[in-house]
Amino acid sequence: MTDKFIFRFVAGVTIFVIAVVIVLNRHLIPGPAVPPSFTPYLPLLNAILNGTCSVLLLISLYFIKQGNIIVHKRVNILTFCLSSLFLVSYILFHYLMQHDTPYGDTNGDGLVSPEEKAAVGGLRTLYLSILVPHIILAAGVLPLILLSFYQGLQMQVQKHKKLVRWAFPIWLFVTVSGVVVYLMIKPYYHF
Repeated sequence: MTDKFIFRFVAGVTIFVIAVVIVLNRHLIPGPAVPPSFTPYLPLLNAILNGTCSVLLLISLYFIKQGNIIVHKRVNILTFCLSSLFLVSYILFHYLMQHDTPYGDTNGDGLVSPEEKAAVGGLRTLYLSILVPHIILAAGVLPLILLSFYQGLQMQVQKHKKLVRWAFPIWLFVTVSGVVVYLMIKPYYHF
């Protein structure tokens, strides 16, 4: 496979994933009228997967710093698989759950009244200041992860190192901030 093919493939996968997430977040495809009983557990599963990926990314960094390429590669394959499972679970949740959960919506009506906004105060601003970069970087890191994963598996070490300088901290931020976002929004889930 040529680099040109890999770049096109990664671009295609990235565009497809981002399009699916946007379509589902905007509820352009109707989900079931009544979500399956497992649906409320998906955000917790997503947080567990994100937290696990955070730890595995740090373990991977440790092993590559020790020069243990084999364990580094195995840990990254596991991290990639868990991140892929997260993506499937995230997409499934947004397909099944046909409403959004605004931060501060204490009564579950889907709106944040001035009283509710006043009650949460600056925490809403903090939440949004974590959520917005989390969303933007999650979309942006996908092609970096796919390319660095491919380069690592192909033992294109120099290309892999250059790309991972960017991919690693962004991916780590996305996984950690994903857990923080979950912990902050969890009290406002009404399902």
